[in-house]
Parts: sequence; structure tokens; C-alpha cells
Amino acid sequence: MHDDYKGCARTEEKEKIMKELSIYFSPVNKELLLNVEDKANWGNKIDIYKDEFPDLGKSKIALFGVKESRGSVNGSGKAVNLDNVRRFLYSLEWYDYFPSIVDLGDIDPGKDIQDSYFALEAVIELLVKQDIIPLIIGGSQDLTFAQYKGYGKLEQLVNMVSIDHKIDIGEVNEGMHSENYLTSIITHQPNFLFNFSNIGHQVFFNPQSTLSMTEKMYFETLRLGEVNKSVHFSEPLIRNADMLSIDLRSIRSAFMPNSSFPMPNGLSGGEICQMAWYSGISDKLSSFGLYEFDDDCDENGIGAMLVAQIIWYFTEGVSQRKEDFPKTSTRKYLKYTIHLNEDEHELIFYKSPKSDRWWVEVPYPDGNDSKYFRHLVVPCTYEDYQKASNGEMPDIWWQTYQKLT
Repeated sequence: MHDDYKGCARTEEKEKIMKELSIYFSPVNKELLLNVEDKANWGNKIDIYKDEFPDLGKSKIALFGVKESRGSVNGSGKAVNLDNVRRFLYSLEWYDYFPSIVDLGDIDPGKDIQDSYFALEAVIELLVKQDIIPLIIGGSQDLTFAQYKGYGKLEQLVNMVSIDHKIDIGEVNEGMHSENYLTSIITHQPNFLFNFSNIGHQVFFNPQSTLSMTEKMYFETLRLGEVNKSVHFSEPLIRNADMLSIDLRSIRSAFMPNSSFPMPNGLSGGEICQMAWYSGISDKLSSFGLYEFDDDCDENGIGAMLVAQIIWYFTEGVSQRKEDFPKTSTRKYLKYTIHLNEDEHELIFYKSPKSDRWWVEVPYPDGNDSKYFRHLVVPCTYEDYQKASNGEMPDIWWQTYQKLT
């Protein structure tokens, strides 16, 4: 095909996608831009839906709100107002090395909550297909189910990570809401969830049956105390994720006073921003959701400011992506082979010369199955390599191997 025709086809495809997307969004409140005077601030550097729906162009991140909160167990259920988040975000400093960002505006609550799920699912699918990262600000966390379903037609298995004080598994027959949506994801057919991990759970909010279930399903969990000890332990789990869902209620109320569920213990502002940066720098992660923002309780704006800073750190992380695995082959990596249990298991570790990050190879038991290719080399830590060097099997290797059997 002649290059001119190829160019026309790409232009027509882009216009078609923009038209499909635009039907779901309402524009940003233009008054938020009246006081943005510094040309180096976000409000003057990103493309914002004000009058005409923005051109996606070469955008790497598409920021948007989802005002739906009827699925929140503790919230008021009314539409979320995200003006304060944007007001703070637009005032933050922009750096020239940041990726191109578009603010698509907001998805308003549908007549029925199912309409909101449908809209978000469609938007996720359209953006991820274009290699644009959806950055969602919600709204109740049950919207994560729609975020997950957006991957349904992409013909790949999905790794999901949630950052939450509670692992949201519950009874199917009580209807889906913000504290049982994981059940809908796990039982959804067709099932394309390969792995789920939760970071920051507090044991006294979680029934023993829930923790036992996650263990039987070989899902990874990282307790709040382990994160408080070193946020570094969360990095491999985040690096292995295709999609991330953050419950803002898992942040201590000192840092997130807007929460409808006050938390004396929880993540600090610094920890959640560090994990947002880990999410951004991961070459694998393709959607990022922030949920359970409640503007009614945010009298002094601290919560909105923290959400803006989380977005800033995620964006900086994206700007620092190293094109590591799975974007590139492992052939250029440093390779370390360790034999365990008198050669019963051969563990192969890889270290990236570009980022100093580690991975471990997990062999598919019955041979190389292409369906699992993206999951055969999984992120790990230097501590995992040290453990194997001392004759111990790393948990991440064993849990992944069990999921492949």
C-alpha cells in the first residue's frame, strides 16, 4: 500500500477512535484554568478537554475522572466532584521530559450503575489498544471490575495489583460493591486473570477465610507492616502488573483526611507516591486507577493535593521507563544460574544492566505454552536472588510455578 494511503488510513482510524471516545465524556470546568498563570505548570502543558474533544495525538497518558460512586459501601453515593484534584494538579510544575498527557474530562454517572461500568470498560479497551495509559480518578472501587473487563478483547492474560487495606472478596449473591468486586473478577467468564496481588492489607480488616483463599489460589499479599518496613518490597509485585487499582482509603487519615472511612493506620503519603512512581516506571503496566476519592470530607483539600501528587509521581515514573522486560529480550541481561536441592530445580535469574532490576525465570511445566509467555519471567528482588544463593526457594518462583500447573 502506498504511504499516502497508509497515512490516510491511520488518520481515519484515529478520528474514528476519538469520535467513539468523545461520547462518554463531559468537559473539564473551564474556571479551573483561570488562575493557571505559570506557563511551566500542568494547566498550560497538557491538552485539556474544554470546548472541543482533544486530539489524542502522541499522548502517552489519558487522564480522566469517573464520577460514579453508587457502589461505595461507606460513601454518600452521589457524583464525585474532582475540581479540587484538577485545581491542585494543574498548578504543579511540569518538566520537559514528561510524556504527553491529555485530560479527557469526566465520565458522568449513568442512569444505572451498569451504564457507568460499560462506559469505563469501553474507554479502557479503546485507549489500551492505542498504547495509551488510562489514568482513572474515581469514584467507588468497584469500578475496578470495569477496568479489568476493558482487557477482555485484548487476547492476553492479565496480572492485577490492588493497594488496599482490605482484600475485597465477598459474597456474590449480595450484589457487587466496593468491598466485594474481586469476587466478580475472579468468577468472571471468560476468565483472563492470571494473577492477583494485594499490597498494604491490615489483617484485622480481613477474615481468615479471605486470607486462606488467597493463599490457596497462590495470590501474593504484602501486609502493611512489610510495606512500612520497606516500600521497596512492593516494587516487584507492582512491576508484574498490567493494571493497578488503589483504594485511597488505605492511606492514613493524616495524609488522606477526605476518606469516608477514617484510618488511624495505613500507608503514608510518601509510601503511596513511591508506589505510584514504581507503577509508572514499569514497562508492563498499562492502566492505573485511583478510587474512593470523596470530596465531601476533604475540607482543607489535603486529600485532593495528595491525589494530584500521586498523579505527578506516576507521570514522572512513566517518563523514566527503561524499555526493560517485557519490552525487550532477556538476551542482553546478566544471567545467573543457581541449582537447588541437588539439581532438582534450576533457577535462572536475570539482572537488567539498564535499571539493576531483577527477574527470575519460571519454566512452564509441560513445555513452552505461548499463552503464558508473558508470565514465564517474573519480577523479583535482589533479596530473592540472595535467598536462592543460600539454598532457599523464593516464594515468587514457587507461587508462579503452582499457577502454571
